[in-house]
Amino acid sequence: MPKIDVLNMLGETVSELELSENVFAVEPNMSAMHIAVVRYLANQRQGTQNTKTRSEVSGGGKKPWRQKGTGRARQGSTRAPQWYHGGIALGPKPRSYNFTINKKVRQLAIKSALSSKVLDEALIVLDALTLDEIKTKEIVKVLSAVKAEGKALIVLPEKDDVIYRSARNIAGVKVATVGTINTYDLLNADTLLLTKDAVAKLEEVYA
Repeated sequence: MPKIDVLNMLGETVSELELSENVFAVEPNMSAMHIAVVRYLANQRQGTQNTKTRSEVSGGGKKPWRQKGTGRARQGSTRAPQWYHGGIALGPKPRSYNFTINKKVRQLAIKSALSSKVLDEALIVLDALTLDEIKTKEIVKVLSAVKAEGKALIVLPEKDDVIYRSARNIAGVKVATVGTINTYDLLNADTLLLTKDAVAKLEEVYA
C-alpha cells in the first residue's frame, strides 16, 4: 500500500497514512481519463448558437424576376442562401452536446487521476482543514505552509461554506467535495489537497 505523510495546517508532519491500492495505486488508464475529460468539456457547452434559415429571415416573398427570357439565372426568392440577407444554409441550431459514459469507466477515470497524482507526488493530505471565520488570508497561509504551488484543488468530505467562500477569490484554487469531483478538475490541478476524512470517504466510495 502506498503511504503518505499527513500534514497539519502549519505544514508540519503529524502522522502517516496508508492509501488504498484500489483507489490511489491503480495503473492510470489514459483512455478512460481522456473520454471522461472530453465528456466533461462537452457537457459544459451551452449549445445555444443559432442561425436563421431561408424560412426564418424576413422578406423574399416575391419572385425577383420571371423564370425565362432575362438572361439571368432563375431565382425564386431573394432570401435564398446565395443572396445578400439570405438565410444560412446548414448553419448551427440549438442542440445539446451532452453524452454519457459507463459508470465503471467514470470511476476508473477518477481512480486513474488520483493515482497519477500520487505518482507525480502532487498529493497532499491534511489532518483537518477548518476555519472559524471566512478569511481568504488563512487559506493562502495554509497553501503556502504545505507548499501547494500553482493551481490547487481542495477536496473536502462534505460541503463547507466557510472554506469555499474563503478560497473562491484565490486564482487557480478550487474547492470541491468527494461527491462533486471530476476527472478534469483532478488532472487540471497542479496540486491535490485532501483531508483525512476526504481520503476515507473516497476509499469508501471508489474502493
